[in-house]
Amino acid sequence: MKIFFATFLLIGACVACEIRPTSSQTQHNNSALPSPSPTQTTEAAVSDKAPCSLVMDQAPVLNGLRLGMTTEQVLALFPGSKEDPQVSPYVSGPGGPFGTSSFVLRPEKYESKEKFAGISQITFRLLDGRVSSLYVGFNGPEWQHVDQFVAKFTEGTNLPPAEGWEAYVGMDTQMKTLKCTDFEIRIFAGGKGGNLNYVEMRDLRADKTLKDRRAKAKQKATP
Repeated sequence: MKIFFATFLLIGACVACEIRPTSSQTQHNNSALPSPSPTQTTEAAVSDKAPCSLVMDQAPVLNGLRLGMTTEQVLALFPGSKEDPQVSPYVSGPGGPFGTSSFVLRPEKYESKEKFAGISQITFRLLDGRVSSLYVGFNGPEWQHVDQFVAKFTEGTNLPPAEGWEAYVGMDTQMKTLKCTDFEIRIFAGGKGGNLNYVEMRDLRADKTLKDRRAKAKQKATP
């Protein structure tokens, strides 16, 4: 396993993020951040790239965070988060009717803040108690082109270089996505000083499971 995402220094901003490949492997939602829906992303880009055949076990890990984690595993990385009154109601209560739940953590509030320096917030969406979507928002740095962000993100991993990712139509210099067999990654670079930068990873298998459950429920509800 390799570890990277060392300290980024650019225009006085600093992001520390560790990422590596692995062999195992909201109700709060910041609407101000530009995050188009999965459908928009897929339909907006016409794929002429080589397909990514990576499966879930090959999905990247960010500072110990990965898709498929349980709530307990996530909270263990942020000492004090379980007792946080802004978090506990969303991790202790029952999930939604389809097995979904979500919560947001802001690393600066907890003892592990140094490990997650430069990260403003992390949004977790879960299906059946396991992370199905992982959104990491950064405070910087400011990248001139999203390819620079992608290049840093993919260092030391088995992910293809920026040339193998799809640009989002109309935001070609700011957003790119990579759709693999079991997961999808979206990277956005923008905002003043890079304060809207984010990385989002989604479990496509969980997406399909949720879609099927909703479709069955709709069928049952139809007279």
